[in-house]
Amino acid sequence: MELSTATARQIARLFEQGTGQQLGDDRLWRVSAMLTPLCRRIGVTPVELAGRVAADPADPAATQMIDALLNNETSFFRDSAVFRQMQDDILPELARRCAATRRIRIWSAGCATGQEAYSIAMLFAEDPDRWHDWSIEILGTDISRVALKRASAGVYSAFEVQRGLPGRLLGNWFAEGADGSWTIVPRIAAMVRFAPHNLMGPPPGQGCYDLVLCRNALLYFPPQNRARVLAGLSAAMKPDAALILGAGETAGNDARQLVADADMLTVFRRAA
Repeated sequence: MELSTATARQIARLFEQGTGQQLGDDRLWRVSAMLTPLCRRIGVTPVELAGRVAADPADPAATQMIDALLNNETSFFRDSAVFRQMQDDILPELARRCAATRRIRIWSAGCATGQEAYSIAMLFAEDPDRWHDWSIEILGTDISRVALKRASAGVYSAFEVQRGLPGRLLGNWFAEGADGSWTIVPRIAAMVRFAPHNLMGPPPGQGCYDLVLCRNALLYFPPQNRARVLAGLSAAMKPDAALILGAGETAGNDARQLVADADMLTVFRRAA
């Protein structure tokens, strides 16, 4: 199914309108690669798909188009240095700061199929003496309802659990299925919930999160949209809460309330 450059650019514009994410000319190949199977499945041409979405952004085809074009790449304990930093520095800090309430709220923004949120939950579960009787609430959000459905199910393939997940944690916190899949155990699942959220919209709560992670998402947003996303992330954080971005990502001048933490990798603090 042939896709002209003009149609690919139109679809890229529609994708940005729906998500805030930009598909530049260097990534237009993704439009053809990802939408050709979708168009065949729903029985339309790319031109017809673009026309439907442009005429009615609420058309189910718009959601299907966005889902097809999103990059949902993720894995358990992705960027292991970040999780070591969380275990050694950030979580002990939260234990001190939140000792009075014994409640910690964490937001994993752009969580895709949920591996990051569950990885955080495993850090808490691996230290039961410290976190006994604490309320640990981890919210994972994503614009893709297809990805969130998988995240909520907590079922992963053998390939997915082999990417970054130590064997000991696999044995401790997953149950193997007869088909070779692996399911998150209830103790981990109880700490995590998932909900749809567009990073261009208002955050899921104002000033209530002790820790926010939004890793490897900002690079897909053009500057004006990136500033809007960062403003939403900042608004969700408590004063002096930490925001963890992806390797190579920075808040730069896009969020005045966020200040780089000189002692930690890709960590920014919300100014009090």
